[in-house]
Amino acid sequence: MARKFNVTGACNPKRHYMVDLTSRLKEIRIMVEDGDYFTINRGRQYGKTTILRALAVNLEKDYEVVSLDFQRLGSMAYENEPSFVEAFSRIVLAYGKNFPEDIRREFTALRDRTAGTGSLQVLFDVLTHWCGESERPIVLLIDEVDTATNNQIFLDFLAQLRADYLDRDIKPTFQSVILAGVHDVRNIKRKIRPDEEHKVNSPWNIAADFLVNMNFQARDIAGMLREYEQEHGTGMDIEAVSQDIFDYTNGYPVLVSRICKLLDERIPGMDGFPTLAAAWTAEGVVHAVGMMLMEKNALFESLIEKVDAYPELKSILSDILMNGAEISYNPDLASIQLAEMYGFVRREGTKVVIANRIFETRLYNYFLSAEKERKSEMYRLGEREKYQFVKNGELNMKAILERFAVSFDDLYGDRDERFIEDDGRRFFLLYLRPIINGVGNYYIESRTRNNERTDIIIDYLGKQIVCELKIWRGNAYNERGEQQISDYLDYYHLDTGYMLSFCFNKNKKVGVHEVTVGEKTLVEAVV
Repeated sequence: MARKFNVTGACNPKRHYMVDLTSRLKEIRIMVEDGDYFTINRGRQYGKTTILRALAVNLEKDYEVVSLDFQRLGSMAYENEPSFVEAFSRIVLAYGKNFPEDIRREFTALRDRTAGTGSLQVLFDVLTHWCGESERPIVLLIDEVDTATNNQIFLDFLAQLRADYLDRDIKPTFQSVILAGVHDVRNIKRKIRPDEEHKVNSPWNIAADFLVNMNFQARDIAGMLREYEQEHGTGMDIEAVSQDIFDYTNGYPVLVSRICKLLDERIPGMDGFPTLAAAWTAEGVVHAVGMMLMEKNALFESLIEKVDAYPELKSILSDILMNGAEISYNPDLASIQLAEMYGFVRREGTKVVIANRIFETRLYNYFLSAEKERKSEMYRLGEREKYQFVKNGELNMKAILERFAVSFDDLYGDRDERFIEDDGRRFFLLYLRPIINGVGNYYIESRTRNNERTDIIIDYLGKQIVCELKIWRGNAYNERGEQQISDYLDYYHLDTGYMLSFCFNKNKKVGVHEVTVGEKTLVEAVV
């Protein structure tokens, strides 16, 4: 059976194209050998289950590996201690290997509720007996711990693991315990009191820091594509395509795999991409990103669901995206904790930035498509006028700026400086989105985004357009901006760039003009 790119469930190297996990497994194995207890907490579809399964195979020659999935416990497991002990014993018997016969009998008795009271203490007595009798050290892997984190019994289970870890010099216990899920069990928000008060508990503060980078780097993607190329012979530029995919995804595993899957299975045969070789190009990657941004899938549904559920999360994302705010990284802020835990943001130096371009664009689309935004006059203008800006398959960016400058001045020219500074860029994105929607996509270059400058990169039918949005701070400042965008055009190998300046000078001349900077042409609109 031919291998495929996988975006659902764990990956299997016999059935799927995969990034080489060797270096990551080596790092994790060192933690196991050191006897660490730790958590692998990352956002949804981040490859946690895949790495756990690969780790189990990697360790099984030297350790007794017990790999459990708490989704298999069932919701009834958390009604009381006997129910939890029964369910836990059931999956240990189903998925454990190489039990001594007396240990098997003890777990069977717990499963059938014929031993003791079925308490956690009885369960841990059996686990201690097993660790002491086993010929090899036992490593416990538990996936999907999120299914258990909001109840007292699971917290008591973690507390008992912690107690055994602290006593491991005087009684047998696991060599290592590894829990995987989205939420960090070292800091669980839980609801257990009758008055519904939410508390924060740390029942597992013995957990070692897990610093293994789960993101795919461009070289990782290139290694996977080399295997694909050996089987398909597309002639692609592996290094260039890998870098393009990384630039859009920042190595978020399922986003990488989804782009590759679209390039392999969906894009060949579409207009402009008659063959597999035509798909595996820079233009193909842009098209795949556009397709993915229009999809409804579990990852994006979770993204928006969390934004709607947590006002503080929505606020910080909106500040970064819509207001160009520079947010300093502070691990004590609940909003940053949430955004980082769910994989929406990452730390870059001392700042918080959106995790990748795809999340960024999806979130921009979400904020700009809110009901109140769709009702804005600028959005409706973009919808009405969009067909006049495309000719022979090319986007006429100069015409867009010309029309926007006139419309913005008519609608908002009499507003005060604060309004324009806070909302000007948002109105341009509202105008632009319906024009390119469904055909092109855009993202904001995070390295240049702040409250005075934003670089928008527009991908339209395989061609890129760079447009800088800036707040006018005088001629000298503007000239520096022109030189900056000229340098930026070199990076994208473009000869023409665009600039939209929001000027507060009452004597300003609204309109569009061209500026030559070296060998580059800048089309600048002033509003």
